[in-house]
Amino acid sequence: MKRLIARYAVERSDALDVVTVFDTETLHERCDPADPVVHSIAPKHPAAIWFERKMADDFGLRIEGAFDRRPLLHHERWPQGIHPMRKAFDAKTELDYADFRPYRYEAIGGDGVFEVAVGPIHAGIIEPGHFHFSQAGEDMLHQEVRHFYKYRGIEKMLEGRSPEEAAPVIARISGNESIAAQIAWRDILTQASVGELPDFVRARDALLLELERVIHHLTDLGFIANDAGFAAALAWGSKSAEEARRLMVRLTGHRFGFDAIFKDLEGFETVPVREWIAGMEEEIAWFGDWITDIPSLWDRFDTTGILRPEKARKYAAVGVVARASGVPLDVRDTPWYRERGYEMVTEEAGDVAARFRVRLRELAVSLRLMRTLLEEAQSAGMPIPTVRDGEYTAFVESSLGELFMTAIFEEGRIVRFFMRDPSFVNWQALHLMMPGNIIADFPLINKSCDLSYAGNDL
Repeated sequence: MKRLIARYAVERSDALDVVTVFDTETLHERCDPADPVVHSIAPKHPAAIWFERKMADDFGLRIEGAFDRRPLLHHERWPQGIHPMRKAFDAKTELDYADFRPYRYEAIGGDGVFEVAVGPIHAGIIEPGHFHFSQAGEDMLHQEVRHFYKYRGIEKMLEGRSPEEAAPVIARISGNESIAAQIAWRDILTQASVGELPDFVRARDALLLELERVIHHLTDLGFIANDAGFAAALAWGSKSAEEARRLMVRLTGHRFGFDAIFKDLEGFETVPVREWIAGMEEEIAWFGDWITDIPSLWDRFDTTGILRPEKARKYAAVGVVARASGVPLDVRDTPWYRERGYEMVTEEAGDVAARFRVRLRELAVSLRLMRTLLEEAQSAGMPIPTVRDGEYTAFVESSLGELFMTAIFEEGRIVRFFMRDPSFVNWQALHLMMPGNIIADFPLINKSCDLSYAGNDL
């Protein structure tokens, strides 16, 4: 079956164009802008349902044959008939609240079955997200995820901006994936300018991308173990991730690498990077031996939160979530990367243990890549070029998985920007991991997937 990557709408001068991107082809469906209708593909590609609900909210599209017609981005008091991605909508318009309309959560009925609501406000430094459970005692029967409480309007915000004006916004969409998003934007601008990216720039940026991946894998390893009651691993992971963050600051001037890709990096020095890589390789080897020899921890990891390979494929999962379920999917799986030491890391079990092991093994791959890339990398970055009109797309393997970005330029300015964060599809697969587990395991399962709120909620 074809793998769904994204589905989004573009308002043309004479039609609404629904673009569906698969791994093997891209399809276009033209709709009457006065009464736009498109058929749902969600019965065959379940992950399409969020894309379709988003298009309905953003553009007023009617999705025929959809099994879920509830609003996705528009919450209970959003005024009806207002579709903010239509060209006629003025982003500065002050909206009047509508009457409250309750959101109908999915729930399983029956004797002894009850519902548990978690969020959207959480006891921690975390963006809002709601998790709704159907329970039979401690056992989870079903879970529904509801996000989009911020709805920052980034797609609308970027309309009319130049590539230079858009770059700092794109770099700040999600701190988890700042380098990845910047590289995607770099690749789009490279295509739009018919320029060539020197290998030393590509190597420099790829090195920063691997450093970003290392930071988040270290953080995840600590938090996953912590959610299983082993706080010592969190202490190690936090210390190691902080050291990596400080290297990112030294190289780019910012802890998250904001605005790093399009400038020369004065602090880009090879000696401290080599020393850090050598020290981190020793740390990872020690941590792997230590953490593997804690049976009580693996009792919590093994068989918890299983995502079967067939479900991972059906729901278009990406990144560690896919690879831990035996789906060998990674944008880096190219000759360029393989020549520099990349190798695919997969596990078959699809449980928390598998996702933990994939991250641990990928750390070694990332460090090996960084050592090789350092030989080619130079401090100079790519200046933002003048772009040609047209439509361009890019794929980057972020620390969370495949990031897809597309942009349309007219007269050197953006008329449509769309980004599909890996979490947009992986969040939709999360509920498949819950049945057969107790509610106390939800934080552990959730953390093992490392799902983004900010990148998801544009």
